[in-house]
Amino acid sequence: MSPTARRPVIALDGPAGAGKSTVARRVAAALGYVLVDTGALYRAVALACARAGVSWDDPDGVGAQAEALVARGAIALVPAPDGLRVELDRADVTREIRSPENSLGASRVSAVPRVRAALLEMQRASLRGGGAVMEGRDIGTVVAPDAEVKLFVTASPEVRARRRHDELVARGERPSYEDTLRDVLARDRADESRAIAPLVPAADAEVLDTSSMSLDEVVDAIVARARAAGG
Repeated sequence: MSPTARRPVIALDGPAGAGKSTVARRVAAALGYVLVDTGALYRAVALACARAGVSWDDPDGVGAQAEALVARGAIALVPAPDGLRVELDRADVTREIRSPENSLGASRVSAVPRVRAALLEMQRASLRGGGAVMEGRDIGTVVAPDAEVKLFVTASPEVRARRRHDELVARGERPSYEDTLRDVLARDRADESRAIAPLVPAADAEVLDTSSMSLDEVVDAIVARARAAGG
């Protein structure tokens, strides 16, 4: 690759609990790429709505809240030693936005067209220079349809629930595996059935089933694809 060549954009889509955030963080670190966690943006909007007393099921209220957040630059993804810090009005909300309840809220607000429109340009702007890893639900289909590397990272619901359960336990929470599995299945239904940008693999995306793969194996596979694309 020549010094002036644009490094590829890596688009990682997939369902809740597939481990995309961890994988994206590791891939970005391995390649020296910018990490863009779109799910964190929607989670931040959901949290801001909850704090403001705006129902996640109120599309007008949620849309107005998202537009106001973007207009004042209230949401920030800040590089941190452990990956990425999410700030809402300059306060660190990295842990708070990932509660099971707020995760379901993120799925609801992400179905609102005004929310998606408000965040779309913010997401695209971060990709213009290339050399970026972006993960979410509609990156390869809507946000970055021209991404050089597109992967739909998935695993069985049971495996995803186990990974999510272990993550919550490691953070000091005590959910049951059964409740976590129900949350994963509920998130799948919400993401797959929404009218705007439903969760589906891009037509030209490679489906990567990680059910029987270790984290290192998944990261190595994606890094190899990026390097083959000029990264």
